[in-house]
Amino acid sequence: MMREIKKLGFGLMRLPQKSANGADIDMEQFKKMVDLFLERGFTYFDTSYVYHNGASETAIREALVKRHPRDSFLLVSKFPTFRMPAEDRVEEIFNEQLEKCGVEYFDYYLLHNLNRYLYSAEVKACHLFDHMKKWKEQGKIRHIAFSYHDDAEHLDRILTEHPEVDAVQIVLNYYDWEEPFIQSKKCYEVIRKHGKQVIVMEPVKGGTLAKLPSGAEHILKDIDKDASPASFAIRFSASREGVLVVLSGMSDLSQVEDNTGYMRDFKPMSEAEERALKEVKSEYQKTWKYQCAHWEALDDNAYGVPISGIIRAYNSMFIQPDPFFSAELNYYKSFRSAYDLAFETGDYSKETAKIGGAFDVTSALKEAVKTQFENSFQDYMD
Repeated sequence: MMREIKKLGFGLMRLPQKSANGADIDMEQFKKMVDLFLERGFTYFDTSYVYHNGASETAIREALVKRHPRDSFLLVSKFPTFRMPAEDRVEEIFNEQLEKCGVEYFDYYLLHNLNRYLYSAEVKACHLFDHMKKWKEQGKIRHIAFSYHDDAEHLDRILTEHPEVDAVQIVLNYYDWEEPFIQSKKCYEVIRKHGKQVIVMEPVKGGTLAKLPSGAEHILKDIDKDASPASFAIRFSASREGVLVVLSGMSDLSQVEDNTGYMRDFKPMSEAEERALKEVKSEYQKTWKYQCAHWEALDDNAYGVPISGIIRAYNSMFIQPDPFFSAELNYYKSFRSAYDLAFETGDYSKETAKIGGAFDVTSALKEAVKTQFENSFQDYMD
């Protein structure tokens, strides 16, 4: 029988590798990681058609499916919505995923990386939710879900039009909780309004929240000197009501040991811990390239564009271990589609004056736009 679903999930996007080749997974270490994860009572494994250059699904077949009873774990995968083929290949890809994973059904199956553009241009045109409903009726998936990178307004629209959805996967961490681009809190509130489960990705923000700024180390140590910074981040996400599971992209056995150690007997965040994390966020902000005491002043401009979010997202990219694999790169092209693109080359000397010349807004915006546009994960919108 399936054990209780504990709130830590094993994300299979950053598995241990034997070389720089993403498909060259260290299978012996991975098997040990899977075994320890299950041994400590955790059951949720999250893969995708594209992770590790397509090798993640076959790796989980070898490390998990062939070695453990099917009713002892939950297996989750995702349809590559952002590489949308012709509709006549949808069934082929789904069946390929079942075969690669070595299973007859997925416990949760997600449309990968939805946003306003993909939803309107691809998901509707190829009737992907209809396909998912059919697969659920056939017993090939147990729960319909999608992962999402866009604003709360468009998320509300999708959930209103598709009440069959059981869960939504979003970026949710204490750093991004109120950031204007990622909108963790607003998206979370929309999901809960619709009564759906929340699946959390990026709880440690690509590793950023596992290593504190020098000025912040004492803040969390004063609360618990033995707890890792990552443990505070994951517990913050897991403490939100309605969260099914928090995914951690674990890369070695020590990370599995740490994460399962403090999540084995999960304790929700206290008010004191929540306050401490707000202080830590402030310390991260001190490391930003562009500093501003009055971000809202940038949004009162002739184009009516909330440009503070663009520059803040750019700041956030460059405090991460790999700026060009940051979650922020999922958002910009969707965001810009809602505005007259003249804003990208506008003159913001008035806004520079409003913030007391803290930085040149015109040049900062151009730099942020160029970086986020050219490195966006959303190639289909070029």
